[in-house]
Amino acid sequence: MTKSIKLSNIEISNSKKLSLIAGLNVLEDDQQTFEVAEKLKNIIESQGNAFIFKASFDKANRSSIDSYRGPGLDKGLETFKELKKNGYKLITDVHEINQVEKISDVVDIIQIPAFLCRQTDLIKEACQVGKPLNIKKGQFLSPDQMKNIIDKCNSFGNDQIMLCERGTSFGYDNLVVDMLGMSKLKSFHHPIIFDVTHSLQLPGKGGTSASGRGEQAEDLAKSGVSLGIAGLFIEVHPNPKKALCDGPSATPLDQFKSLLQKVNAVDEAVKNS
Repeated sequence: MTKSIKLSNIEISNSKKLSLIAGLNVLEDDQQTFEVAEKLKNIIESQGNAFIFKASFDKANRSSIDSYRGPGLDKGLETFKELKKNGYKLITDVHEINQVEKISDVVDIIQIPAFLCRQTDLIKEACQVGKPLNIKKGQFLSPDQMKNIIDKCNSFGNDQIMLCERGTSFGYDNLVVDMLGMSKLKSFHHPIIFDVTHSLQLPGKGGTSASGRGEQAEDLAKSGVSLGIAGLFIEVHPNPKKALCDGPSATPLDQFKSLLQKVNAVDEAVKNS
Protein backbone atom coordinates (compact mmCIF):
# COMPACT_ATOMS: atom_id res chain seq x y z
CA MET A 1 0.00 0.00 0.00
CA THR A 2 1.35 3.43 -0.96
CA LYS A 3 2.30 5.56 2.01
CA SER A 4 1.43 9.23 2.35
CA ILE A 5 2.82 12.27 4.13
CA LYS A 6 0.35 14.23 6.23
CA LEU A 7 0.86 17.86 7.26
CA SER A 8 -2.27 19.01 9.12
CA ASN A 9 -4.77 19.46 6.25
CA ILE A 10 -2.33 18.37 3.49
CA GLU A 11 -1.85 14.80 2.31
CA ILE A 12 0.99 14.10 -0.11
CA SER A 13 0.37 10.84 -1.92
CA ASN A 14 0.81 9.31 -5.36
CA SER A 15 -2.95 8.73 -5.46
CA LYS A 16 -4.04 12.24 -4.38
CA LYS A 17 -4.23 15.48 -6.34
CA LEU A 18 -0.79 16.78 -7.21
CA SER A 19 1.07 18.68 -4.47
CA LEU A 20 3.43 21.52 -5.30
CA ILE A 21 6.80 22.17 -3.70
CA ALA A 22 7.55 25.53 -5.25
CA GLY A 23 9.61 28.60 -4.52
CA LEU A 24 13.04 30.07 -4.96
CA ASN A 25 16.31 28.29 -5.57
CA VAL A 26 17.91 30.37 -2.84
CA LEU A 27 16.90 33.23 -0.56
CA GLU A 28 18.00 36.53 -2.11
CA ASP A 29 16.13 39.27 -0.22
CA ASP A 30 13.08 39.25 2.03
CA GLN A 31 10.87 41.43 -0.13
CA GLN A 32 11.30 39.12 -3.10
CA THR A 33 10.79 36.03 -0.94
CA PHE A 34 7.51 37.19 0.56
CA GLU A 35 6.16 38.45 -2.77
CA VAL A 36 6.99 35.19 -4.56
CA ALA A 37 5.54 33.11 -1.73
CA GLU A 38 2.27 35.05 -1.77
CA LYS A 39 1.90 34.85 -5.55
CA LEU A 40 2.61 31.12 -5.59
CA LYS A 41 0.16 30.51 -2.75
CA ASN A 42 -2.61 32.35 -4.60
CA ILE A 43 -1.97 30.50 -7.87
CA ILE A 44 -1.53 27.04 -6.41
CA GLU A 45 -4.33 27.05 -3.87
CA SER A 46 -6.78 28.60 -6.36
CA GLN A 47 -6.32 25.46 -8.44
CA GLY A 48 -6.86 23.18 -5.46
CA ASN A 49 -3.28 21.95 -5.03
CA ALA A 50 -1.45 21.66 -1.74
CA PHE A 51 1.46 24.12 -1.49
CA ILE A 52 4.77 23.83 0.33
CA PHE A 53 7.11 26.81 -0.08
CA LYS A 54 10.75 26.02 -0.81
CA ALA A 55 13.90 28.12 -0.62
CA SER A 56 17.49 27.37 0.37
CA PHE A 57 19.38 29.36 2.98
CA ASP A 58 22.71 28.03 1.71
CA LYS A 59 23.77 26.46 -1.57
CA ALA A 60 26.74 24.63 -0.14
CA ASN A 61 27.51 22.47 -3.18
CA ARG A 62 28.43 25.15 -5.74
CA SER A 63 31.29 24.31 -8.10
CA SER A 64 32.81 27.80 -8.00
CA ILE A 65 33.98 29.75 -4.96
CA ASP A 66 32.49 32.85 -6.60
CA SER A 67 28.93 31.46 -6.75
CA TYR A 68 26.26 33.04 -4.57
CA ARG A 69 25.45 30.68 -1.70
CA GLY A 70 22.66 32.49 0.14
CA PRO A 71 22.26 34.43 3.39
CA GLY A 72 23.26 31.57 5.70
CA LEU A 73 21.51 29.66 8.45
CA ASP A 74 20.79 32.46 10.95
CA LYS A 75 19.26 34.84 8.43
CA GLY A 76 17.48 31.95 6.76
CA LEU A 77 15.87 30.97 10.05
CA GLU A 78 14.60 34.53 10.54
CA THR A 79 12.98 34.51 7.12
CA PHE A 80 11.44 31.07 7.58
CA LYS A 81 9.99 32.09 10.95
CA GLU A 82 8.26 35.07 9.32
CA LEU A 83 6.85 32.84 6.60
CA LYS A 84 5.68 30.37 9.24
CA LYS A 85 3.84 33.15 11.10
CA ASN A 86 1.92 33.78 7.90
CA GLY A 87 0.78 30.18 7.66
CA TYR A 88 3.09 28.75 5.02
CA LYS A 89 4.17 25.11 4.97
CA LEU A 90 7.94 25.07 4.48
CA ILE A 91 10.70 22.85 3.15
CA THR A 92 14.43 23.53 2.92
CA ASP A 93 17.61 21.54 2.47
CA VAL A 94 20.29 20.83 5.03
CA HIS A 95 23.94 20.11 4.36
CA GLU A 96 25.45 19.63 7.81
CA ILE A 97 24.44 17.70 10.91
CA ASN A 98 24.44 20.80 13.12
CA GLN A 99 21.83 22.49 10.89
CA VAL A 100 19.18 19.82 11.27
CA GLU A 101 17.78 20.51 14.74
CA LYS A 102 17.63 24.27 14.22
CA ILE A 103 15.88 23.92 10.88
CA SER A 104 13.45 21.31 12.21
CA ASP A 105 12.02 23.93 14.58
CA VAL A 106 10.59 25.96 11.69
CA VAL A 107 10.15 23.77 8.60
CA ASP A 108 7.59 21.07 7.96
CA ILE A 109 9.76 18.89 5.70
CA ILE A 110 13.54 18.47 5.66
CA GLN A 111 15.18 17.99 2.29
CA ILE A 112 18.32 15.92 1.77
CA PRO A 113 20.31 17.11 -1.27
CA ALA A 114 21.14 14.63 -4.02
CA PHE A 115 24.89 14.78 -3.41
CA LEU A 116 24.30 13.91 0.27
CA CYS A 117 21.63 11.23 -0.03
CA ARG A 118 24.02 8.48 1.14
CA GLN A 119 25.55 10.45 4.04
CA THR A 120 24.58 8.18 6.91
CA ASP A 121 25.18 10.60 9.78
CA LEU A 122 23.18 13.37 8.11
CA ILE A 123 20.35 10.96 7.31
CA LYS A 124 20.37 9.69 10.89
CA GLU A 125 20.16 13.19 12.37
CA ALA A 126 17.36 14.18 9.99
CA CYS A 127 15.40 11.01 10.75
CA GLN A 128 15.63 11.45 14.49
CA VAL A 129 14.00 14.91 14.62
CA GLY A 130 10.81 13.22 13.45
CA LYS A 131 10.05 15.34 10.40
CA PRO A 132 9.10 14.01 6.96
CA LEU A 133 12.07 13.86 4.59
CA ASN A 134 12.28 14.67 0.90
CA ILE A 135 15.32 12.70 -0.24
CA LYS A 136 16.68 13.58 -3.65
CA LYS A 137 17.99 10.65 -5.63
CA GLY A 138 21.65 11.22 -6.41
CA GLN A 139 22.47 11.83 -10.06
CA PHE A 140 24.81 8.86 -9.74
CA LEU A 141 22.29 6.36 -8.33
CA SER A 142 20.01 3.85 -9.98
CA PRO A 143 16.39 3.75 -8.80
CA ASP A 144 17.03 0.36 -7.14
CA GLN A 145 19.71 1.87 -4.91
CA MET A 146 17.15 4.13 -3.28
CA LYS A 147 15.79 1.06 -1.50
CA ASN A 148 18.96 1.06 0.63
CA ILE A 149 18.28 4.66 1.63
CA ILE A 150 14.70 3.81 2.58
CA ASP A 151 15.96 0.93 4.71
CA LYS A 152 18.53 3.22 6.31
CA CYS A 153 15.83 5.73 7.26
CA ASN A 154 13.64 2.96 8.63
CA SER A 155 16.51 1.73 10.79
CA PHE A 156 16.65 5.21 12.33
CA GLY A 157 12.93 5.16 13.08
CA ASN A 158 11.59 7.31 10.25
CA ASP A 159 9.24 6.05 7.56
CA GLN A 160 8.00 9.51 6.51
CA ILE A 161 9.97 9.54 3.28
CA MET A 162 9.39 11.13 -0.09
CA LEU A 163 11.63 10.05 -2.96
CA CYS A 164 12.62 12.86 -5.27
CA GLU A 165 13.73 12.35 -8.87
CA ARG A 166 16.04 15.09 -10.19
CA GLY A 167 17.67 13.62 -13.26
CA THR A 168 20.57 11.24 -13.84
CA SER A 169 24.06 12.07 -15.09
CA PHE A 170 24.35 11.36 -18.79
CA GLY A 171 27.93 11.79 -19.91
CA TYR A 172 29.53 15.09 -19.01
CA ASP A 173 27.49 18.19 -18.10
CA ASN A 174 24.11 16.70 -18.93
CA LEU A 175 21.16 15.15 -17.13
CA VAL A 176 18.35 12.96 -18.38
CA VAL A 177 15.15 11.80 -16.70
CA ASP A 178 14.51 8.09 -16.94
CA MET A 179 10.73 7.76 -16.87
CA LEU A 180 10.95 4.00 -16.40
CA GLY A 181 13.29 4.66 -13.50
CA MET A 182 10.77 6.99 -11.91
CA SER A 183 8.13 4.31 -12.40
CA LYS A 184 10.48 1.92 -10.56
CA LEU A 185 10.70 4.37 -7.66
CA LYS A 186 6.93 4.12 -7.31
CA SER A 187 7.28 0.41 -6.59
CA PHE A 188 8.77 1.29 -3.18
CA HIS A 189 5.33 2.70 -2.19
CA HIS A 190 6.51 6.11 -1.04
CA PRO A 191 5.33 9.45 -2.42
CA ILE A 192 7.29 10.44 -5.52
CA ILE A 193 8.29 14.06 -6.04
CA PHE A 194 9.59 15.12 -9.44
CA ASP A 195 12.14 17.94 -9.30
CA VAL A 196 11.56 19.39 -12.73
CA THR A 197 13.86 22.37 -12.26
CA HIS A 198 17.07 20.56 -11.40
CA SER A 199 16.40 17.90 -14.02
CA LEU A 200 16.70 20.74 -16.55
CA GLN A 201 20.21 21.63 -15.43
CA LEU A 202 23.26 21.41 -17.63
CA PRO A 203 25.86 21.13 -14.86
CA GLY A 204 29.02 23.11 -15.51
CA LYS A 205 27.85 24.44 -18.87
CA GLY A 206 27.89 27.98 -17.51
CA GLY A 207 31.63 27.82 -16.87
CA THR A 208 31.56 28.67 -13.17
CA SER A 209 27.87 27.78 -12.82
CA ALA A 210 25.21 25.48 -14.23
CA SER A 211 23.32 26.30 -17.38
CA GLY A 212 19.85 24.92 -18.01
CA ARG A 213 16.82 24.39 -20.19
CA GLY A 214 14.14 26.26 -18.27
CA GLU A 215 12.08 26.79 -21.41
CA GLN A 216 11.36 23.04 -21.45
CA ALA A 217 9.92 22.88 -17.93
CA GLU A 218 6.33 22.44 -19.08
CA ASP A 219 7.10 19.49 -21.36
CA LEU A 220 9.15 17.74 -18.71
CA ALA A 221 6.59 18.39 -15.97
CA LYS A 222 3.73 16.97 -18.03
CA SER A 223 5.79 13.89 -18.84
CA GLY A 224 6.56 13.19 -15.17
CA VAL A 225 3.01 13.83 -13.98
CA SER A 226 1.73 11.32 -16.55
CA LEU A 227 3.18 8.56 -14.33
CA GLY A 228 0.79 9.36 -11.49
CA ILE A 229 3.02 10.88 -8.82
CA ALA A 230 2.57 12.77 -5.57
CA GLY A 231 4.06 16.11 -6.43
CA LEU A 232 6.19 18.46 -8.46
CA PHE A 233 9.18 20.46 -7.27
CA ILE A 234 9.52 23.65 -9.32
CA GLU A 235 11.68 26.69 -8.70
CA VAL A 236 10.51 30.03 -10.04
CA HIS A 237 11.98 33.50 -10.26
CA PRO A 238 10.49 36.88 -11.21
CA ASN A 239 13.38 37.36 -13.62
CA PRO A 240 15.47 34.20 -14.16
CA LYS A 241 18.13 36.13 -16.09
CA LYS A 242 18.87 38.09 -12.92
CA ALA A 243 18.63 35.16 -10.50
CA LEU A 244 21.68 34.79 -8.29
CA CYS A 245 21.70 31.00 -8.65
CA ASP A 246 20.42 28.49 -11.25
CA GLY A 247 18.47 31.09 -13.21
CA PRO A 248 18.70 29.17 -16.53
CA SER A 249 16.69 26.28 -15.05
CA ALA A 250 14.08 28.39 -13.25
CA THR A 251 10.54 28.92 -14.50
CA PRO A 252 9.57 32.58 -14.92
CA LEU A 253 7.01 33.40 -12.24
CA ASP A 254 4.59 34.87 -14.78
CA GLN A 255 4.53 31.54 -16.67
CA PHE A 256 3.89 29.36 -13.64
CA LYS A 257 0.08 29.60 -13.62
CA SER A 258 -0.19 28.37 -17.20
CA LEU A 259 2.22 25.52 -16.52
CA LEU A 260 0.27 24.42 -13.45
CA GLN A 261 -3.04 24.44 -15.29
CA LYS A 262 -1.62 22.12 -17.94
CA VAL A 263 0.04 19.68 -15.54
CA ASN A 264 -3.13 19.56 -13.43
CA ALA A 265 -5.06 18.51 -16.52
CA VAL A 266 -2.62 15.64 -17.06
CA ASP A 267 -2.68 14.68 -13.37
CA GLU A 268 -6.48 14.63 -13.31
CA ALA A 269 -6.68 12.53 -16.47
CA VAL A 270 -4.20 9.97 -15.14
CA LYS A 271 -5.64 9.63 -11.65
CA ASN A 272 -9.27 9.55 -12.78
CA SER A 273 -8.71 6.97 -15.49
